[in-house]
Order: sequence, then C-alpha cells, then structure tokens
Amino acid sequence: VPSPFLTPGPSLPYSLLPPLRLALPLPEELPSLGSRASTLLRDEELEEIKKETGFSHSQITRLYSRFTSLDKGENGTLSREDFQRIPELAINPLGDRIINAFFSEGEDQVNFRGFMRTLAHFRPIEDNEKSKDVNGPEPLNSRSNKLHFAFRLYDLDKDDKISRDELLQVLRMMVGVNISDEQLGSIADRTIQEADQDGDSAISFTEFVKVLEKVDVEQKMSIRFLH
Repeated sequence: VPSPFLTPGPSLPYSLLPPLRLALPLPEELPSLGSRASTLLRDEELEEIKKETGFSHSQITRLYSRFTSLDKGENGTLSREDFQRIPELAINPLGDRIINAFFSEGEDQVNFRGFMRTLAHFRPIEDNEKSKDVNGPEPLNSRSNKLHFAFRLYDLDKDDKISRDELLQVLRMMVGVNISDEQLGSIADRTIQEADQDGDSAISFTEFVKVLEKVDVEQKMSIRFLH
C-alpha cells in the first residue's frame, strides 16, 4: 500500500513534517475590538512585539483583536479551552499538539506576548530577511526555529529525541483509521531507519534536520490571514 508520506526523491521516502498551516480569520474591521486593541496595546509594547516577532503593526493590532475575542474570561490570557474554539485548530489532526506548544511548561494560561511568539514561528520568511545581520538574534521564523517547533510536536517527553512510540502517535493522528497498526508500524520503523545515524533507534534533532534538508519548510509551516 503506498504510504501517504511518500514524497518524490530517493533521499526522503517519508516526510516527518506534516503540513502545519495556520489559517486565522481576521476581519478587516472590528470597531469594538479594534479600538480596544489599540488602547490596550501600548505603543512601546507594540514596538517590542514587532521587533521580536517580525509581524507588522497592522498584523499585531488585528491579531490582538483576535486574541481579545478568544479571551472569554477577559483577563488578558488564553486557556487551552479558548484555543479549542478556533475552528481551524479544532479540525487540525495535530490541533492539540499545536495548542500545547503555546503554553510554557506547567502553565495553563498564555498572554498576548507569548501568543505572538509562538505564531511568529509560522510567519513566512520575507526575501529581505534572508540577508539579515548574521550577528543579530535568530528570527523566530528561521528555518531552524520552524524545525525546532515541529520537532517538539513529536518529542512529547522532551528528552530531545523522537522515539518509535512518539512517532507512531503523531502518524496515527494524521492518518486516522485509514491504515492498519501493522502498516503504520512499518512506516515508523522505516522512517527511523532512514533518519537514525547513531543507532539508538530514535531521531535526534540533528537527525531530524538532516532528513528534512530538502523539504520546503516554508511551504509546510506557514500562517495565512483570511479576510
């Protein structure tokens, strides 16, 4: 049975990177929220977020409107339940994993700054960013940071490697019941065999990056604004 993860080219028979595209509906104008967004977001805070994430002034203001509309408790933070109200995440097979990525270890709330930092991993890399100052801080949306984000979706126990069980869990989420456990196990085994260079039967971040070196991470991990 052909694998749904087969991709062209002999060097990468199984793609470890599922499409992680976030589509956020952002109405052009939300008078009640738009005005609130500009008053609650101080100029200096807006500038700091712009510098840290690379989003434009208008994108930040509109994302703040989206954030406040999700903040049902009106306490300036979002819970996991708030995220689950986003239809685009609710229908994403990896929605729970993506939601989890917004929260720091042991935390069950995220503020707007944290929300924006995570979203920044999905921001497209602009042409003028490819020649940025190499001595400056690495942008949150760099290829390396995008891959780190994707790696963490697999690495549940945070031991810096993807085990066979962790890989199986994500594969099962992506394919549902369309493939038998035996077929899925075979895909997982062959994926690890392809990636594992040190013989520990797991995939380290270095091995993860190596396997995905020819994959267009930009296409697979992006954020799209819907009007």
